[in-house]
Amino acid sequence: MPGPSADPIELSSAERAVLEGWARRRKTAQALALRSRIVLACADGGTNSGVAAELGITRGTVAKWRERFAVDRLEGLSDEARPGAPRKVTDAQVEAVIARTLEEKPPNGDTHWTSRSMARASGLSQSTVSRMWRAFGLKPHLVETWKLSTDPLFVDNVRDVVGVYLDPPEKAIVLCVDEKSQVQALDRTAPVLPLMPGTPQRMTHDYVRHGTTSLFAALDPTSGSVIAQTFRRHRHQEFLRFLKLIDSSVPKGYDLHLVLDNYATHKTPAVKNWLLRHPRFHLHFTPTSASWMNLVERWFAELTTRKLRRSTHRSVVELEADIRRWINAWNKDPKPFVWAKTADEILETLAAYCQRINDSGQ
Repeated sequence: MPGPSADPIELSSAERAVLEGWARRRKTAQALALRSRIVLACADGGTNSGVAAELGITRGTVAKWRERFAVDRLEGLSDEARPGAPRKVTDAQVEAVIARTLEEKPPNGDTHWTSRSMARASGLSQSTVSRMWRAFGLKPHLVETWKLSTDPLFVDNVRDVVGVYLDPPEKAIVLCVDEKSQVQALDRTAPVLPLMPGTPQRMTHDYVRHGTTSLFAALDPTSGSVIAQTFRRHRHQEFLRFLKLIDSSVPKGYDLHLVLDNYATHKTPAVKNWLLRHPRFHLHFTPTSASWMNLVERWFAELTTRKLRRSTHRSVVELEADIRRWINAWNKDPKPFVWAKTADEILETLAAYCQRINDSGQ
């Protein structure tokens, strides 16, 4: 039983259910969960000392929350307002700053607000404006670019390409084909300084060009392996040579479904005649301005990030050899590229985005 100085705790069934829920629920704040366990233990007849020993807290803590609950019941378990200076910025001022940020341009002709210009316009401090923007997730200094395809066959091509990704034909291999043109052999004007504790790798901003090459690549998204070849020029003749490389690299028992863009070199009469003589090749063109649908572009991003961006080469021959070594290493441990979105999901997302653009009034 509680000691002489402790008020006995009696709970209604509703109060007990709420307290037990707070004590068990994972998303409950730990402080509230502890207070709930204190009250439940006291209601079960525990003394202040006994409950403190059971929960590993002080006797004073148990006494505090026992008394708070006895006076204010469940509401007494929440934190009281902390003392401090009264709030100086009103809700109306916050609303005015946010509305002005979203709906108006700065009066001096700038394209976007800065925290300083908004502070001058609103009469608030720069730090106050910055806190408001952070609270509402506003970043006026940032801008993102986008582009919508104007291809009249956009819907048909989306369904065609996505269908090949998600439900490829039997006894067929899907390859994502494209060219990374104008890959530059760049050498820095001074030696690259290595990574050190507290200091990132450093290289000069300026560089010397030693020529360019073009990388033709065919990615098998199922396995992640890549067929690739570099050429000094980027014409339909080089594309034909690359198609012949694909033909010789893939066993004859499989049809080949190539996902590629609408670049002119892919549609020349010479290419079309060669395809007629090789009926196992089937081409699936992505919509114009929709290179994001070709998964080999994602592999090109890996190549750029992990090899090209921070490499130095003093000749095109050296660059091509370095690319070949990197591709050989990749093919020893390839990573699959999985397409997840259905055509309907893509089209619904684009429709919703177009609706947002129309409703924006811009």
